[in-house]
Amino acid sequence: MVQNPSSTTAPSAAGELAGRRVLLTGGSRGIGAGIARRLLADGAQVVTTARTAPATPTEGLTFVAGDIRTAEGIQAIADEALDRLGGIDIIVNNAGAARTFPAGSLSIDPADWQDSLDVNFLAAVRLNTALLPQMLDRGTGAIIHIATTAALEPPAALLHYGAARAALIAYSKGLASELAPRGIRVNTITPGNVTSPGADQVREDLASAFGIEVAAIHASIPIGRIGTPEDIAEAVAYLVSDRASYVTGANLIVDGGELRRP
Repeated sequence: MVQNPSSTTAPSAAGELAGRRVLLTGGSRGIGAGIARRLLADGAQVVTTARTAPATPTEGLTFVAGDIRTAEGIQAIADEALDRLGGIDIIVNNAGAARTFPAGSLSIDPADWQDSLDVNFLAAVRLNTALLPQMLDRGTGAIIHIATTAALEPPAALLHYGAARAALIAYSKGLASELAPRGIRVNTITPGNVTSPGADQVREDLASAFGIEVAAIHASIPIGRIGTPEDIAEAVAYLVSDRASYVTGANLIVDGGELRRP
């Protein structure tokens, strides 16, 4: 088994994103924090948002507290980010949340279905709607949606989460086709098992509910290790850069080969 290189950071294309202004949701920990560090290293100006500030602030990162669960909360975040940076060139819709229901989908109550849709799908729709007009005025921009392999192979215990992220993938593809002629690129990144506080808790909950070891989940990954935030951040850095100027409407699966493909 290859050891998990959690401290490994890919070499940065220093300055590649100089002058680019980024709004990143869910950037206070886990995958989001990794993305923030990577984009900052490339020279971007990054505003991130979450309900609470990170315990250890990242140097150079601007934090805006906000609630992505409501349209009003999203609009407030967008307004403050525009005020701080004067415009947004890149949107990374990363924020997400999943509560496990080991008893199956019928145990998911309506409030949890709605909350999952608000956080894992509608937050991205609302944020894009708030920020796209100023991107379209300039005729340039990039949008990244962070999904999950649970959208492609949804387990019953996370069906509300998988369904919401599946909607995000479909929305992303349609939005990419609509906006490509107007200079805006839209892509999805779909992580598999990646270490982060939220995902680690989900794996622990599932392992406990089904009487297995978390190590068994990690062992199922063909590449021999669990993913790191840096793995996802590297994919984001590529897709928002000019190196990916011909890439739009893509769904890049970053899962160590775990997803069963045809």
